[in-house]
Amino acid sequence: MNVVLFDEEEVWQQLLPFTFTKPVSELRLGIFTLREKWAANLEYPCSSLSRNYLKEKYPAELGEDNFFINSKLVPDPALVEAITELHPDQALFKGTTVLAYRGLLRKPAEINTFKRINYAKEYNSIERVWDLFQKCGMGIESDLQIISKKRKSQTLSASVTVIGDRSKVFLEEGAKAEACILNTTNGPIYIGKEAEIMEGSVVRGPFALGEHSVLKLCTKIYGPSSIGPHCKVGGEVNNSVLLGYSNKAHDGFLGNSVVGEWCNLGADTNNSNLKNNYANVNLYSYKTQKLENTGLQFCGLMMGDHSKSGINTMFNTGTVVGVGCNIYGGGFPPTHIPSFSWGGSEGLQEYKLEKLFETAERIFERRGLVFDEIEKNILRTVKDGL
Repeated sequence: MNVVLFDEEEVWQQLLPFTFTKPVSELRLGIFTLREKWAANLEYPCSSLSRNYLKEKYPAELGEDNFFINSKLVPDPALVEAITELHPDQALFKGTTVLAYRGLLRKPAEINTFKRINYAKEYNSIERVWDLFQKCGMGIESDLQIISKKRKSQTLSASVTVIGDRSKVFLEEGAKAEACILNTTNGPIYIGKEAEIMEGSVVRGPFALGEHSVLKLCTKIYGPSSIGPHCKVGGEVNNSVLLGYSNKAHDGFLGNSVVGEWCNLGADTNNSNLKNNYANVNLYSYKTQKLENTGLQFCGLMMGDHSKSGINTMFNTGTVVGVGCNIYGGGFPPTHIPSFSWGGSEGLQEYKLEKLFETAERIFERRGLVFDEIEKNILRTVKDGL
């Protein structure tokens, strides 16, 4: 079985700035990315089909007989069954939306020539950036069900205080937690391989801590929240997602937010997640290039990959920061900060790629990785306007 997750153009645009640097399927929802979710549910490896400039880093593995699945979809048993029952040259539709098809790679218009199978049930999907934090709890619950079927949790230290069901705390091999308070009343808590929750931390589930990530001393976490792999987190976090390889290592508040990869929030960086008048939050849309009503009362910061904030940075409600930004200074910076910006409330200038690359090389080296030409070319393409 060869499985390829394809990006729907409109959804890819709606999930910017995060999809500037990765396919939709590489976004994290709960413990797993969307691609990892499908691989776990189908028990087959999956690849991704996205923009041409992303193919070198995320190549699509194509064969003679392929199952193409819309990458915005969140797998569930009924959807998995309907997709795996497809025959060659059949396509699964929900209204006008192509959920999946089986066969060779086709242009969207050509899929209409396939035998149409209508899917009568409802499905979950990721279509807007705020879905990543709003549906985080659901993602953690479903991922942990799969994980717990395949392996058992390591023993939780007696120094840990658990409020609720102790069996809802799952520790992978090498995970550490000492003298902290874990509350599973509202959902489970997952601690990944070689991850650590330091003493004094207080965590409410649902919560996921990725492998090699750390909650520093006395961190406060309100679920549902998900921290990807290789992150350091401190201070206060509420219903937020760090996709991976990013740090919020010091005091400060992060709420109803999504932070991309290779980001760093300086000490005492704070974001607002609620307007003073309690009105719905407007968020910049890359698709329409204007502010759009999210319909949400709580919505904070959306920060693209490779962006940073200096100490004491204050982000207003519904701020969107693009890729490769360096934000600092007093006052509130704009609620839309274009990619490759340098500055803050007093004005923005261009963040030169050469400087960004120098910083990225040092950061990758600290993780034992190489910031290579593939990574550089993705950023060059984004900066050149795709």
